[in-house]
Amino acid sequence: MMNAFVARPVDSLDAVFKPRSVAVIGASATPTKIGGLPIAFLLAQGYQGEIFPINPKATEVQGLKAYPRIAEVSGRVDLAIVAVPASLVGQAIDEAIAAGVKGIVLFSSGFAEISEQGRAAQDDLVARARAAGVRVLGPNCLGFMNLSEKVFATFSPVVGQGVTASGRIGLVSQSGAYGAYAFTLARQRGLGLSYWITTGNEGDVDFADCLRWLVRDPDTDVILGYMEGCRDGAKLELALAEARAAGKPVVMTKVGRTEIGAQAAASHTAALAGEDAVFDAVFRQYGVYRAYSIEEFFDVGYAFSVAGIPAGDNLGVFTVSGGAGVLMADAADDAGLPMPALGADGQRRIRELVPFAAPRNPVDITGQITNDVGLFETSLEIMLEQGDYQLVATFLAAAGQGPMGEQIADQIGRVRARFPDRVFCAVSVFRDSVRERLEQHRCLAFEDPSRAIRALAALAGFARQRNKALPASRTVEAPTLTLRAGNYSEADSFQVLADFGVPVPESHLVADGAEARQRIADDGRAWVAKIASADIPHKSDIGGVRLGLRGGDAVAEACDAVLAAARQACPEARIDGALISPMEGDGVECIVGVQRDPTFGPVVMLGLGGVLVEVLKDVSFRSAPVNRDMALEMIDELRGRALLDGVRGQAPSDVSALADLLVRVSEFAMASGDSLDSLDINPVRVRSAGHGVVALDAVVIGR
Repeated sequence: MMNAFVARPVDSLDAVFKPRSVAVIGASATPTKIGGLPIAFLLAQGYQGEIFPINPKATEVQGLKAYPRIAEVSGRVDLAIVAVPASLVGQAIDEAIAAGVKGIVLFSSGFAEISEQGRAAQDDLVARARAAGVRVLGPNCLGFMNLSEKVFATFSPVVGQGVTASGRIGLVSQSGAYGAYAFTLARQRGLGLSYWITTGNEGDVDFADCLRWLVRDPDTDVILGYMEGCRDGAKLELALAEARAAGKPVVMTKVGRTEIGAQAAASHTAALAGEDAVFDAVFRQYGVYRAYSIEEFFDVGYAFSVAGIPAGDNLGVFTVSGGAGVLMADAADDAGLPMPALGADGQRRIRELVPFAAPRNPVDITGQITNDVGLFETSLEIMLEQGDYQLVATFLAAAGQGPMGEQIADQIGRVRARFPDRVFCAVSVFRDSVRERLEQHRCLAFEDPSRAIRALAALAGFARQRNKALPASRTVEAPTLTLRAGNYSEADSFQVLADFGVPVPESHLVADGAEARQRIADDGRAWVAKIASADIPHKSDIGGVRLGLRGGDAVAEACDAVLAAARQACPEARIDGALISPMEGDGVECIVGVQRDPTFGPVVMLGLGGVLVEVLKDVSFRSAPVNRDMALEMIDELRGRALLDGVRGQAPSDVSALADLLVRVSEFAMASGDSLDSLDINPVRVRSAGHGVVALDAVVIGR
């Protein structure tokens, strides 16, 4: 089954991230030391709560009264920052718990990141804190910042270089160093943050906890996340589902592209269901935008925070340069953004204003605005009145740095005020004052046309995803089917799948060719003969499959041949006999499978190509359970999707039956619980529309 977790109350993190008082255990009078930096930052940035330095060797730290032990603080302490060596952490934690703190930020290293002994010590500390209802961020973390309330529970030196403005973007990073780097870039780009959180070893508070808390935070609209891994897939899915339900976009950078393929020799699905592919599928499942560069990470976060979510994905490009308009149209096509033409009346009206304009879409009004800057606003307004555009990109050449920059920015602002449901983006080289004025009008400002289009495409993608039904609930009933350990033979796999409603072919298990001759009728049908052995999952690799057999003699000869081939190639394999079935007619070959992912549990796969799937790698994944809408999405994600619609005179395939099969397989996976390791149905023959699907081969592997 999926990983189990205990969902602790989200508001239990309030005392961590919104503390009214902070104690620093291991406080230092030297502002540049780990125990001194958070005090220096809190004082310099104007934190309004109480600060209690804890240092048994000092009576004053950085101008504040110091206490030898936290127990001697007379007032309430919400958050304790622990900045002592690992050997002293246990005592510090116990004293903080006894003092009634509700949150601890643990800077100290020397725990799970260095050894199993360190992991055991970390687990013991966290267990003591949990028993007392205390949340722990860390150990081995850089801490966090609450920008609006000036809480700087961190020792990262980036704060001393300047802080970002308070904004509505929450940033969570599993890596402290990457988090500091991202904070610096956010500051340079002028992005306002609500919270900056690093999670370190995640002994207690993990990435998903922070994500869930930010989803419910009224000061956060957009969440940027940096992930290296996840120990609890169900918990992460819950957080992503809550973000999706709340309408809060999540932009994620997930690093690490390793294969889990422990069963790759026995399962196509396992060979293809690498960790990265499954994370990618889960992100798509919940509408998370996955960024593959730091530039894209901030571009998309910036776009969400400034412009909001569009009502649709039609793009109108308004430009003063024909070449730039073509560049942006190409980028829009790559990103899947439709660019419908402006209506005839709108084109006519723009030509009346600018006779040399190209008013179709992109709408190019040329450089005439140099002579009459008012043409910009008038033409743009006509375009939006007459065209069905929810996204508007304007290319201004270098006007963003010229004398008309502020004037054009205000024109865009006035048009935006008349069309408040549209998303606007301006592309130019901007002076800071022009950029700021555009953003005050909630208009995006980009210097690169292609980056601008990709950011708009991200907004449109979230809008499309938001209109879809949420994924199936991860809360499922207890397993009802227990599989035995090891590989099932094809015959046994067919039987267990047929009991779950999976369409399987007529088949006969025979001991040899003589029995095969007795079993079949010479009715003109073509037959296939395959070796039947749970120890030989890939039969064709050893000559264990014969196709197109007609008549009893041909079938008998083929059965004896595949048995002989198997005994020669795999002398240690257990051989049950030969399996004979009628040949299937035309159709599209697919693979449907399930792989148990160590993070997310059972993951359903669909691929095109049957036995060639590992070559084509045209696959789609979803974590189970999969409902019918999700199954149809999986089908639509295949690069070769058009094959199922019929090509070169072929009839359309039964896509509906294929979706039903994916749902059945998902139900089988959930019913099997922890007893299922993997399932391959390969190939699945997708017949013509109305004629269903059939599993032509199957391997069930029990744990």
